Amino acid sequence: MERSPAPAPVEVPKFFVCPISLEVMRDPVTLSSGITYDRDSIERWVFTDGHGDCPVTKLPLGAGDQEPTPNHTLRRLIQAWCAAHAVERFPTPRPPVDADRVAAVVDAGRKGGRPEELAALRDLADIICESDRNRRCVEGAPGAVEFLVSVVKKHAASTSSAKPSGGSREESAHDVQESAHDVLESSKGTSPEEAALSMLHSLKLSEETLKRILESSDDLVDTLASVLRWPSHRARTYGMHLLKAALAAVQPSRLSSASAELIEGVVRVAVDRALPPKAVKLALHVLCRLCPWGRNRIKAVEAGAMAALVELLLNEGCGGSTTGGKRAGELAAVAIDHLCGCAEGRQELVAHPAGLAAVARAATRLSPTGTESAVRALHAVARHSATPAVLQEMLAVGVVARLLYLVQAGAAGERPRERAREMLKMHARVWRGSPCLASHLASSYPC
Repeated sequence: MERSPAPAPVEVPKFFVCPISLEVMRDPVTLSSGITYDRDSIERWVFTDGHGDCPVTKLPLGAGDQEPTPNHTLRRLIQAWCAAHAVERFPTPRPPVDADRVAAVVDAGRKGGRPEELAALRDLADIICESDRNRRCVEGAPGAVEFLVSVVKKHAASTSSAKPSGGSREESAHDVQESAHDVLESSKGTSPEEAALSMLHSLKLSEETLKRILESSDDLVDTLASVLRWPSHRARTYGMHLLKAALAAVQPSRLSSASAELIEGVVRVAVDRALPPKAVKLALHVLCRLCPWGRNRIKAVEAGAMAALVELLLNEGCGGSTTGGKRAGELAAVAIDHLCGCAEGRQELVAHPAGLAAVARAATRLSPTGTESAVRALHAVARHSATPAVLQEMLAVGVVARLLYLVQAGAAGERPRERAREMLKMHARVWRGSPCLASHLASSYPC
């Protein structure tokens, strides 16, 4: 019995194929360059990947290309061709979300009570989760971001009184991956403030948007400080993301006197081992952003930052992996360097049983940036807090030996090497002739 020949493969017209995905276009749109792409592909190219040119012609995209023109004629041709060749048919795409629709959703949420507020948040979550283009649309719609911020503010004071809850790091890391829509649907009666916070995180707000919000609402940073006391690990992680982005948009002059509540909240996140490593690193970034100013340094020391940073260096800061490895160690070293710029910080470092040893170890195990910060912190102690007891401790715990290594190796750069040499010469009378210094080290001591 003869078999019927297999059907010949269908040749797809080349103008039906998206130049980016190389697949048949479902929702063709045309740019000002005259090239047509599938909407999902070109939006990913522009919004997610951040390109500013046409993929084919390399011509710069104009403002109108943020909303490319739908090619209805080509879409109908593709649909007719699919029907004629028994190929999967693509449904007519829904009209893209515009600013007017977002504004209507926001207006309904503002004017209603809690049920209307939750309904508006669900609608916004559906819009945001659909595409990157929709995220940009919500961010640019008048009043949308302000509405989400107002929801967080409205409930921040009442929610922040609860103590942070426990939980495993694995559970917290999983929660952080949930989208805004997941937050709303995950459990009955989900709080509106956590849903709004999740959406603000999902939007990945630009610096321009953050500056606008900060200008219109001076207490945004204080609100995020309250978020750091919420019981949810996910909410605190989102709060750290937003806080880092917001502080990057704040003028340096406004950072010089941060609130004690803010700094205490950041330190609390940095020491919470139940939070995912990303949250700890974000907290370290924020500390490094706040602590170049003297008043903030004192507040951080009073909040227990120095002890927390030393513990990070001891546990994983020099190569471990439980909370971020060497990158966390580098950030901790930079923060310790800032805190050693005040007498209170140096006192706390010296008072910690392993403070000097941990910083000295970091000086020989981190990147050049981390090494320079660690050496600078030791230099501040050697210059301004060098009591006889401190000098003897530096000798006993191996600080002097590591300084000699830096002078001899010089691998970390010239500035750390010069600071190490300066410290060794500064206290040569105490260290060089000490019986605690090994003979092979004494022979290499600089004159």
